[in-house]
Amino acid sequence: MALQLTSTAFAHGEEIPRKYTCDGEDLSPPLSWSGVPGGTRSLALIVDDPDAPDPRAPRRTWVHWVLYNLPPDAAGLPEGVEAGALPPGTRQGLNDWKRPGYGGPCPPVGRHRYFFKLYALGEVLAAPDGMTKAQLERAMEGKILARAELMGTYRRS
Repeated sequence: MALQLTSTAFAHGEEIPRKYTCDGEDLSPPLSWSGVPGGTRSLALIVDDPDAPDPRAPRRTWVHWVLYNLPPDAAGLPEGVEAGALPPGTRQGLNDWKRPGYGGPCPPVGRHRYFFKLYALGEVLAAPDGMTKAQLERAMEGKILARAELMGTYRRS
């Protein structure tokens, strides 16, 4: 079975509910995964928006959440998970607001796509808290056993 990432809040390609955005409660959506391959020593999660600032003329990918060293036996994350409730050993990186934790969709214009990317890694990363997405991607090079993706969209009214 392949690695799969899902949410009870939205299906792949569908609208992310307002409560998980800056227009709502800005909670992280509930996530669950399955099919973690044998030999996985840790998991990493990156949530980003490649459509910033305008989907018709994107200039950068905006990072909303960076987590790594999640234990391989974790089956997901609950809605609105706080730092103290993350699975033991999980490290938080910095999002593009320069803070740890989740920052929900808040597009300035147009409908944006938000990619939730889960990676199964063959080792626990020897890395401190606070890595950026770019630093995490470098640290994961050559260690990725499997990858899953969930994409949701959001447009402010």
